[in-house]
Order: sequence, then C-alpha cells, then structure tokens
Amino acid sequence: MQHRYAFECVDRSIRDIMSAVNPEKAQKPFGGITVVFGGDFRQILPVIPKAGRPDIVGASLNNSRLWEHCKVFLLFRNMRLHAGNTDEQNRLIKEFSDWQLKVGDGKVDPISFKEHVSEVLFRLPQQHVIHSEDKPIQDLIDVVYPDFANRCSSSEYFSSRAILTPTNAVVDDINYAILDKLPGETYTYLSQDSLEDQGVEENDFDESFPIEYLNSLNLPCIPKHELRVKVGTPVMLMRNLNQINGLCNGTRMIVTGCKKNTIECEIMSGSHAGKKHLIPRIEMIPRIKLKNNKDTKRKKKHL
Repeated sequence: MQHRYAFECVDRSIRDIMSAVNPEKAQKPFGGITVVFGGDFRQILPVIPKAGRPDIVGASLNNSRLWEHCKVFLLFRNMRLHAGNTDEQNRLIKEFSDWQLKVGDGKVDPISFKEHVSEVLFRLPQQHVIHSEDKPIQDLIDVVYPDFANRCSSSEYFSSRAILTPTNAVVDDINYAILDKLPGETYTYLSQDSLEDQGVEENDFDESFPIEYLNSLNLPCIPKHELRVKVGTPVMLMRNLNQINGLCNGTRMIVTGCKKNTIECEIMSGSHAGKKHLIPRIEMIPRIKLKNNKDTKRKKKHL
C-alpha cells in the first residue's frame, strides 16, 4: 500500500491536466476520471521505516481527504482457496475461510487483551496447530512435505506446497533443514561486498570496516553473504529480471544446474512453467547507516 501522499500527488497532477480541457474538472477528484484502488487494509499497510502505529494509520489511504469520495466494494471470496473434491473438503475450506475473515475483522474471541496495547492474543484452531517439543522444524517439514525422499525430484511436488514464516528469524533453519534432506553435492556461493562512501570529502573511514564485517551484515532487503544450494533445490527470485519471460519478484523456480558465476533454474509454475534461465550475479546496493557516521553509506553486494 502506498502512502496517501502518493495518491494525493496523482490527484493534483490529473486535476492540472484535466483543467486544460475543462476548468470545472479541476474541482473534481482526479479530474473526474474514475480511479480504482485495490488492496486489503488488514494485510497491506504503508511501509514507513521505524514508524509507530499513529504514523502508519495517518499515512493510510482511508485517512486522506480523497477517501470521502471513494465507494468501497467488498470481496468475500478467498481466491487462494479452491473448491475441494469432496463435500468434507469443501466444508473444511469454508470453515477456514470464515475463520480468516473473522480474524481480519477482529471478531475472534480473544484469550487476553491489554489496554493501550494493539496486540490481541487469540487461540488457533487445533486442526491448524502442530504440537512438537523435540524437533518442531523437522515435524513441520514432515507434515508439509510428506514422503520427501521419494518425491523430492518432482517440480510439481514443490510447486504445490510451501512453508511461510512471519519473520526471517527461522527462515535459514528451515532452508538448511530441507537442504540437508536433498541428495547431491552442496554448492556454496559467496557475495563480494564493498562499501561506497557517499561523503564529499575523502577520508579513511572505509578502512575501519573490513570485508569480514561487511560480510556479517544481514539486511532484510538482500540475501546473506553465503548462499548454499543443490541441484533440485526450490528457490524464489527476489528481483525483477525479465518480466516478459516470467522472471519476476516472487517467481518460484527449481535449481537444475550450478555454474561458476550463474545458477541454472527452471520455473515451476505459471504460464512460463518449464522454461530454464541462467540467473547471474546481481548487484544490490541498499542504503544503510553505520554507527558514528553522519554520511549515508551504501553496502555494494554482488551475489
């Protein structure tokens, strides 16, 4: 979801353009043109770094002056849940869909609630909970990927299931656990990190941050310094490389070959399923702020 200032900026621009056609259109939202907004305020909120709840709510579209001119259309069908093969499956799917809507609408009975705190705790249905004490990650993998040893060579097997995590804290543990279960040789790819000084004056500040320190930085927008894969590993693309050929952010692929500076991958699903592409090293330059530095530094990463 974009900041409400972005929509208001587009509104002013269209009004200026339409006023050249008819001066009265300058007084209408978006110059009298019908504009459709799509999104779910329960899932997609404006992303404001280090902002609190008041700032995020204030940046939402429904807090803009344009909102009073909008007509809301509600969608109730969950397109991610398809019809089952039996009446029992359809019943379970409907129960899960209704429960999701109740969570989004805040109609689920809470088990605890604290005043002046936005977090509300509620109990998950038992059919959606895996009880494990000794090996929770391994038990989760066994439930999502049954008969893994005999079916891990099938791309359809991986494309029809996935493990989602709310944070990146346990992503590596799950990835490495699945990687260890795959047969074959492990290929390790290391990034080449460097620090670009954006300051005006030249100084020796960059020398105080060795390469080992840059390699240890784990930023949420780029992968880690070390990437380990095997032939047959399911992967996901994180950058838009070629949208015409299906290489978009979020494209799920399976590794079919590991070269020196490229990884050969095959798209698993969608209209481009079955196509193979070579994924080269990609230059990523996120902006970061380092301690005791007034200038903004950029960590240059070649993956």
